[in-house]
Amino acid sequence: MKTFFTTILLLSTMLAFAQSNSVIPNISKTMLHQSQNKTANKDTVIEKDTSKENKEPRNFYISANTNVFVNSRGGAAKRFSPSVEFGRTYGIFDIGLATGRLNSLNSGGDTTRFLEFRPTINIFSKGRFAEALCLGGGYVLKAKQGMMTEICNSINFNISETVAVAVLQGYYFFDGTNSSRSTQYMGFSFTYNFLKKHSVNMQRKKKSIINDN
Repeated sequence: MKTFFTTILLLSTMLAFAQSNSVIPNISKTMLHQSQNKTANKDTVIEKDTSKENKEPRNFYISANTNVFVNSRGGAAKRFSPSVEFGRTYGIFDIGLATGRLNSLNSGGDTTRFLEFRPTINIFSKGRFAEALCLGGGYVLKAKQGMMTEICNSINFNISETVAVAVLQGYYFFDGTNSSRSTQYMGFSFTYNFLKKHSVNMQRKKKSIINDN
């Protein structure tokens, strides 16, 4: 009888030990899995925090600009400079190509038409208002001072997600082989953003406008 009980006790002890050994790896696996989940969640948060630029609107736009030179001689026709710009918005950064005329006079040897590459960055925004800085470079066709550079800043107001207006102030610099000159202008622009209704970019644009309102 003692041998029987001793055998039962020994088998019970061995079975309990085996079960405890199987539980320990399961607990270890569970703890490791939870740790990996926490790490993965942490990495996901970091990834979201470092990819905020992907939430910014990206779209094409077209702008109509009307500038007036303020330190030039002549009448309105010689001072008035119309242009059109087409480009793409990448969040706070715009890349555009502009074409227009430095004045609205017609002449046989017209040297007022120009082409210009215009990158623009928004340096400050508050709700519907924003301030932007532009650094442009281009060429005046058939002009003696053909090389043209531009620096300007603007105050922009977003009327809606697709329509914006701006007041501009800036300088043109013209360089030729034997001469150079500069001139200042004030202007007004009207911009239309090509955004589809109910699109992700429309929602992003709307969110950027109403932010901080």
